[in-house]
This record gives sequence, structure tokens and C-alpha cells, in this order.
Amino acid sequence: MEYHQTQIRVRYSETDQMRVVYHGNYAQYFEIGRVEWLRNKGISYKWMEENGIMLPVVSLTMNYKKPARYDELLTLKTILKNRTTVKIEFDYELYNENEELLTTGNSILVFVDMKTGKPISPPQYIIDILKRV
Repeated sequence: MEYHQTQIRVRYSETDQMRVVYHGNYAQYFEIGRVEWLRNKGISYKWMEENGIMLPVVSLTMNYKKPARYDELLTLKTILKNRTTVKIEFDYELYNENEELLTTGNSILVFVDMKTGKPISPPQYIIDILKRV
């Protein structure tokens, strides 16, 4: 499937006393990757929200293999895994500068109408983009 790579420098505030990335920060890293994957395809979260569409995470899993550490330059590979009429699913692979796999993850998001709070199909232009990848 289609993927996009993003680099992230680990900031001191993202680490614990051992200078290891705190586990909760990986969800934010995955969000960065997901937003950039969508932006790279011409899909903007800002545009969706301005047009009454939310894309909340309904499932998030992570598997920690090795720690990410302070000041490392990480490469996050965000991969479109699956899409249905209302859901979109991504896999994530996070690597350090030595190209060692540190963490893997998966998230499922649902297109939701901001007024009703109910799942919806995305606008046709998003469907067209996702069909091409």
C-alpha cells in the first residue's frame, strides 16, 4: 500500500528521566505521520473540519521493540493499510538513525459528521484520492 515518510527529532520534553521517549508520545508521532500522509495526498484536516467532518481515532495499538532516545532523528513510515466507506486504517513503523525498527503501530479512524456525530462517507474528492493509492 501507499506510504509516506516523516522525520521527527526527539525533544527533551518527550523523554523520561532515562532520556527514553515516554510511551504516550508515540500516539502524537503517529498523528504527525497520519496528518502528513493525508496532506501529501492533498487531504487537509483543516479543510475537513471547516466542512463539518471529523476524523477521530477509534482504535490505536502500539508495539514497542526498542526505545527511542533524546535527540535522535527518527523516521516514521506511515502506510495506508485499508479503507472502507467510512473508515481509514494506517500502519506505522518508527526507525532510528541506524534504521533499526523501534516501534510499530496501527490506527483506525472514522469519518464523522460534526453536527450529528454519526459516521459518514467522506466527500467524493477524498474518495477519488484514496482510490488512486
